[in-house]
Amino acid sequence: MDTKVKTLRKKNLKVAMRVRRKIKVRKKIEGSVECPRLSVFRSATHIYVQAIDDATGKTLAAASTVDRDLRGHLKDIKKSHAAGMVGELLGKRLKEKGVVTAVFDRNGFRYCGRVAAVAQGARDAGLNF
Repeated sequence: MDTKVKTLRKKNLKVAMRVRRKIKVRKKIEGSVECPRLSVFRSATHIYVQAIDDATGKTLAAASTVDRDLRGHLKDIKKSHAAGMVGELLGKRLKEKGVVTAVFDRNGFRYCGRVAAVAQGARDAGLNF
């Protein structure tokens, strides 16, 4: 077991198990300029998504619920619906840059609820996984 996971396990078992799942998923997927990795982070109140080119380590596009373009539209909306809007916004930003396909990295989170809503929003904007 990784030393980071060992130390996290002593402090917070739930986070340590997510980090273990994250490491297993990251061994299998990799993003490029033509097909970036969509990395999702979910906090208790917000969700963040970024498209990453792993070859250069640069972020091609990013979107979140704290983004200025979405902040005004998110009042009195459920978190899962807001996550779908974040996915659509990221999809539109990637389409403007000419990216059509992507690899979805759930970052150790379960693929349900807000994480699945982000993926569906990106698909609705025209991205292929």
